Amino acid sequence: MAMSANIATAEPRLTSLAHGGGCGCKMAPERLRSILAEMPSARAFSSLLVGTETSDDAAVWKISDQQAVVATTDFFMPMVDDPFVFGQIAATNALSDIYAMGARPILALALLGMPINVLSDATIRQILAGGAEVCGRAGIPVAGGHSIDSVEPIYGLAAMGLVDPAQVLTNRTAQVGDRLILTKGIGVGILSAAFKQDRLSPDGYAALVASTTQLNAVGTLLSGIAGVHAVTDVTGFGLLGHALEMARGAGVMVEIEEAAVPLLAGVEALTRDGVATGASGRNWSSYADGVVLAEGFDGWRRTLLTDPQTSGGLLIAVSEAEAEAVVALVRREGFALAAEIGRIAVGPAVVRVS
Repeated sequence: MAMSANIATAEPRLTSLAHGGGCGCKMAPERLRSILAEMPSARAFSSLLVGTETSDDAAVWKISDQQAVVATTDFFMPMVDDPFVFGQIAATNALSDIYAMGARPILALALLGMPINVLSDATIRQILAGGAEVCGRAGIPVAGGHSIDSVEPIYGLAAMGLVDPAQVLTNRTAQVGDRLILTKGIGVGILSAAFKQDRLSPDGYAALVASTTQLNAVGTLLSGIAGVHAVTDVTGFGLLGHALEMARGAGVMVEIEEAAVPLLAGVEALTRDGVATGASGRNWSSYADGVVLAEGFDGWRRTLLTDPQTSGGLLIAVSEAEAEAVVALVRREGFALAAEIGRIAVGPAVVRVS
C-alpha cells in the first residue's frame, strides 16, 4: 500500500494538522478519572447494566431478558496521511468497543470535524469512505452522523450493538486462576511516532495499517464461551493501563510475563533507538503506583508496555481449562500474533510484570 495514496499534492500532510494522533490523543487515565469523579451516578437506572463507574469499554442498556443495547463512541486525529486509511483505522477502533463487550454491531453514526478551508472535499470524502469500508466489512451501515468545521481533522464513530444480557463481557469479572490472552501485537504508538519522524520502513507501515484495520470481531464469538470471564480492548492507556483497569475492577492481581507479549514488526528496534510517544510517559505517570516491575526492568521495555495502542487487540481473561482452545480460536480468526501473556492471581489490585 502506497504511503501517500489518495493525498492531494497541494494539501498538507494530514498528520501535520494534528497535535497528536490515534488513541495517543487520549487524556491520561488519572486526569480523566479526576474529571469524571464528580459526575452524577447513573446507578439509579436499573436497565443500565454497564455505565461509567468501572471504566469499561461501552455502555450496556438492558431492553429485555434476551437483548441489551451496547453503545459507544470513539474519535481522534490522524496518525497516518492517507485519508482513506485514516478513516479505516478510526472506524475499526470505534467498533472494537462493541466487540470487547461480546456484542454484534448493528449500526454506526459518523463524527466528523474538519478544517474545511485547508482540506479538499475529495480528501474528506476519502476519510468517510474508509470508515464506510470498515463498517461494510462489519456488516453494518453508517446511518448518519454529524460534522463541524474544526481546526484539526477529527473522525470517528458512535456505534451500537446488541448482546444477550447474560453474555455481556466486561473488564471487571476476571477470576483468580484465569489465563490472560492478548490478540494483537503491541507497538502501534511507536510505529506511529516513527511515521511522523519519517523513520518508518515500508514493512513497519504495512504492519501498522494491518493491525489497526483488523476488526476485533472475534469478541462476538468469545461471549458464548463460558470460560471467558473478562475482556477489554487495549487502546490509549497501553497494555499496563488496561490490565490495571481489569485488576482494579475484579480486585485481583494481574501478572504479565513481559517476554510473552507479542510485538508488531520493527517495534523493538525502534523503541531501543529511543522512538516513543508523549502519551507513553503520561500513561506511566498516571498509574505507576499500580504497577510492580521486576527489578532492573529496562526503560525501553516499560515504554512498550505503556505505549498507547490505536485499534489494539483484546485482552482476554479465560479459565485455564479453556485458554488453549481460545488461543486457537483467535488465531483461526486471523490473529496470528495472539498469545498467552500472563494470569490472574490472588493479591492486591495491581499489575506485576516479570
